[in-house]
Amino acid sequence: MSSFIRNLSLAASALAVIACSDNNGESSKSNDTATSTLRAEAALDISYEKFTLDNGLDVIFHIDRSDPVVAINLAAHVGSGRETPGRTGFAHLFEHLLFLDSENLGYGGLDEMNTRIGGEGTNGFTTNDMTQYFQAVPKDALEKIIWAEADKLGWFINTVSQDVVDNEKQVVKNEKRQRVDNQPYGHNLYIVSKALYPEGHPYNWQVIGSLADLDAATLQDVKDFYKKWYVPNNVTVTISGDFDKSEAKAMVEKYFGEIPGGDDIPPYDAKPGSLSESLNFYHEDNFATVPQLSLTWPAVEQYHPDAYALDILLSYLTEGKRAPLNEVMVDEDKVTSDVSGFNYTKEIAGELYLFISPNEGEDIDGLMPSLAKGFARFEENGISQEDLNRIKAGIEVDFYGNVQSALGKAIQLAEYNVYTDNPGFYKKDIASIQAVTTDEVMRVYNNYIKDKPSIAVSFTPMGQPELALEGAVKANVVEEKIVAGEGAAPDFDPAARILSETTPSSFDRTIEPGFGEAYDLPSAVIWRDTFGNGLQVYGIQSNETPLINFSLRLDAGRQYGSVEKPAIAALTADMLEKGTVNKTTAEMEDAIKSLGSSISVSSGNSGTFVSGTTLKRNFEETVSLVMEMLNEPRWDAEEFALLKAKTLQNITQAEGNPNAISARENAKLNYPADNIYHYTNYGPKEKLEGVTLDDLKTFHSNYYQLSDAKLRIVGDYAPGDVKRLFGDGTAASGSGTKTIPGLARPVTESRIYFYDVPGAKQSVLRIERPSLTATDEDYPLAEAINFPLGAIYTSKLMSKLRVEKGYTYGIRSSFNGSEDRGTFNVRSSVRTNVTKDSIELIRDIVGNYGKDFTQEELDIMKGALLRGQALKNETLSDKLSMLGEVSAYGYADDYRAQNAKAIEAMTLEDFKSLAAKYFRPDAMNYLVVGDADSQAAGLSDLGYGEPIMLNEDGK
Repeated sequence: MSSFIRNLSLAASALAVIACSDNNGESSKSNDTATSTLRAEAALDISYEKFTLDNGLDVIFHIDRSDPVVAINLAAHVGSGRETPGRTGFAHLFEHLLFLDSENLGYGGLDEMNTRIGGEGTNGFTTNDMTQYFQAVPKDALEKIIWAEADKLGWFINTVSQDVVDNEKQVVKNEKRQRVDNQPYGHNLYIVSKALYPEGHPYNWQVIGSLADLDAATLQDVKDFYKKWYVPNNVTVTISGDFDKSEAKAMVEKYFGEIPGGDDIPPYDAKPGSLSESLNFYHEDNFATVPQLSLTWPAVEQYHPDAYALDILLSYLTEGKRAPLNEVMVDEDKVTSDVSGFNYTKEIAGELYLFISPNEGEDIDGLMPSLAKGFARFEENGISQEDLNRIKAGIEVDFYGNVQSALGKAIQLAEYNVYTDNPGFYKKDIASIQAVTTDEVMRVYNNYIKDKPSIAVSFTPMGQPELALEGAVKANVVEEKIVAGEGAAPDFDPAARILSETTPSSFDRTIEPGFGEAYDLPSAVIWRDTFGNGLQVYGIQSNETPLINFSLRLDAGRQYGSVEKPAIAALTADMLEKGTVNKTTAEMEDAIKSLGSSISVSSGNSGTFVSGTTLKRNFEETVSLVMEMLNEPRWDAEEFALLKAKTLQNITQAEGNPNAISARENAKLNYPADNIYHYTNYGPKEKLEGVTLDDLKTFHSNYYQLSDAKLRIVGDYAPGDVKRLFGDGTAASGSGTKTIPGLARPVTESRIYFYDVPGAKQSVLRIERPSLTATDEDYPLAEAINFPLGAIYTSKLMSKLRVEKGYTYGIRSSFNGSEDRGTFNVRSSVRTNVTKDSIELIRDIVGNYGKDFTQEELDIMKGALLRGQALKNETLSDKLSMLGEVSAYGYADDYRAQNAKAIEAMTLEDFKSLAAKYFRPDAMNYLVVGDADSQAAGLSDLGYGEPIMLNEDGK
């Protein structure tokens, strides 16, 4: 999406204190005027304080005492756009390196500390124009994270060796394979950037860079990059949350103040892309099963006056039933099932994107007359004032939806400061979007799209270039060839490094600061009720923002569906969003958008969920629409036909996605064909085609009753209003049979299953066995002992496979329990040529886990989990999730406190006993989705027999 919308949604972080702050930048939970519309710019008051150290470091403080949490963000004004040709991807590689080591934290010390003190993990991101690093922790750890982030900035470079650089290259290359090379249509931005921006332009290359350039990165490159860009005068540090400003200021001065500033860095000037003529490319995609057309027009940089109208233009053209392109191409001409697009603004240039896929078996040329017709429809009618207002109304809720976490506030304040030197730039941003007129939307369409040169990129399935747009020429995409032995990790121990040179300091920085003053951990107060219509209600009140989030769980999950037609439950949920007796789909969308609300209906294994977000002032109108959707579905035959067509197209596209294949095949391994869980949500195409509208009506009649439903609701409301709006009617039961599907097949011995995707750059691994339900008394303890194994960045699995070996970008293990069943699994995507090595490592780590676990490690685990409770109840989503567990599994209101006591009481013997009982690599299904030709044969050496092939000839 456009950077403006991204900035604005994050800018909500800065609006946590709308009309609720004093002149000292303090915020409270008062909401005296927070419900006023954002159009009233004067009502906005972002509480922040900014000051600059002598070395040029910008520092921003934001106080929010609603939770005992603090967050810190370190933002450097350098991204891929400030790299040099031949060293692309370097800013992102540097981001990875900066997390690894510093002189006083030690190798891996940053992440180890964050885990130990109860943080949510450290993280960061790199864009074309900036890099951010951040973490959130309990409030008493403020000095620790200031010390740590300063050590990264000022005491990092002497810890880096060529071996460290070479090892981390493999991690970044795995990230590229996972995000780009092993995904359908993954090379689109690469093709567009090369075509739109000339050699030497900062946006000619991608943030992830090229594999060849990553291979070429040297230690001297790292030092030069650090010296030029990672200097205080090019960095903003933002601290947000519950802290004392005077104490924090002294800490910042102490730890950051003696880092020397660097040379002056000139500002960027706008340098938009341009086209003298339209360009037309195609690429045969190894993972595409359906063609895709992308169209790109050069546009403007972020904060340009036209950027705001362009955001609204792309939203109006592609989103919702009334969108002109959807109206023509999907509903009328039926040449596609989906049109999407966005305005992508960056610091010095921007692009407009449209993405359209023809129906299966059709070529891209067939899209073009309909696309022209859609544009003509817009040219004739423009955008109405009502539609413009609806788009603006949605932005308000986006603002408030992002004001809830300390971390979100820190990220956005930093971003505004980096780009505009003004954390309060939100005022101009908001004023600009609200000032957009219908005439301006038409003007930017005429100036940037109508009859303007564009870049067309056709992605076609491998071997089907004839499906590309007529006249397309082959794009120059460099496909990686992975061979045996490529990417071997350097033979070194980074933790044993000896520094030949150290960075001086005026005090001893090797001593980690202690904790600050103790704090009280607030506990959410849950209220419960059962209304006369049988609806059970679980609620938490919170007036930090004028928002209400709710989730209504109906006992209408796909567990009650038909094996012959597994899509019934999911399609029934989808059809509830397709209008009511009194409103067409478009009219219902209009009604929801005009309130700035969102309502969605989705189906899961054990229930159907009606979820919504609304401003407090629009709560009643939003609930009225929810009840209308539930009780009076439109059951429109044409909408149903369009829905089936889109779902069939989605299934076809998923057939080329290795991750989707892994989920689908895993379900088949777990359950026999006569069990509904043998299938993913919509099932296979051949079973979907037989579903009728009458099937959906029957399912709705049988299972959609409030008498069996549970409502979870959080936010700024009165319980009496909830009862008045949701409590009408009397209890009534449906006539549907409620038979619970059988349990998963037991796994008594390990076997390897292989699904062949020829030419895959990675192998997707999914290793799984049936395990605990969420109601088992051991479940919270099992989750706890899994935490150091595979649930955190510093886990055993991540440390070995990513940090030490460079085999993967990420790996995770987890228990996933529901009311009546559960699994334990390990999931990752690894470089193709280390498939066997990775499985072997995973097997050995899981199998030996617990045997050598020490009391010290147990104490660290307990501290991390118990201290981390401070961050578990910060946002409305956090609160809603807790209510979901209480209502679904019958947990006590204080179940988290009870779980904490059980974890605290765990002994080392308890830990080892639980690990031996629940971690069983000798009895798991090992599913591999990858290139069988190069990888399958060697897997028999693991001792689990020959791999069982799940498909033939890569089909």
